[in-house]
Amino acid sequence: MNRRTVIFISDGTGITAETLGNGLLSQFAGIDFRPVRFPFIDSLEKVENCLLRIEEIYKQDGVRPLVFMTLMNEEISRRLRMSDALFMDLFDAFISPLEHELGQRSNHSVGRSHGQENREYARRIAAMNFALAHDDGVSAADLKSADVILVGVSRCGKTPTSLYLSLQFGLMAANYPLIPEDFERDTLPPPLAPFRDKLYGLTISPEQLHRIREERRPHSRYASLANCRAEVAAAESLMRRAGITWFDMTSRSIEEMAVHLMQAVNRKANGS
Repeated sequence: MNRRTVIFISDGTGITAETLGNGLLSQFAGIDFRPVRFPFIDSLEKVENCLLRIEEIYKQDGVRPLVFMTLMNEEISRRLRMSDALFMDLFDAFISPLEHELGQRSNHSVGRSHGQENREYARRIAAMNFALAHDDGVSAADLKSADVILVGVSRCGKTPTSLYLSLQFGLMAANYPLIPEDFERDTLPPPLAPFRDKLYGLTISPEQLHRIREERRPHSRYASLANCRAEVAAAESLMRRAGITWFDMTSRSIEEMAVHLMQAVNRKANGS
């Protein structure tokens, strides 16, 4: 397989560079991209270490590395470009056209998008803490504050989806498992009854659920294909009778699922 080294350089955490860079690279199949990260590059002294590493990578790979960077300091950016690599300055690509269109120069503040004073940042952190406190039905307290409550069988993807919704969109997301006792009663867990308008379901193919559960509890009844088929069928039947909108996780990534959920939440909020 074709291999290329990808370097993410930022004067902050590097999350923006890595997210945007990986999104672009996902369009190129058949290439093994090896990531190297240089966060908090905020001085010329730190730049020198980056330059040495880029040179080493070029010699080792025989091809120049790909560099995605988000740097507000123009002097640091110019110094980096002296090395032999393909540079993609993501801030330059987007901020310069915005400055021109808005008729205003940007703040050029390092780490501004992740600043502790940023209200959006604080909202997302609060939402993540809520998701952790309400994971897998651990607590039914304060569910009235939830924006979304995900339900589904164990290991269908409720926890990672809840965390992604909280961190990416700032949604107060709880999740609650559907278990055999619920199927025997043929009703939703009692703590969820007052919050039906907040409930969204996740499902998954029994075969995939079997593979996931086998990794957790090999050769157990919990992980058996027959039990997975029974639980998935019972959960879907229960959600259907309860009128819960549900989504199939089988062939969707967490990111895709989160977007579908956000669309459903927005439609409900707009009464459509």
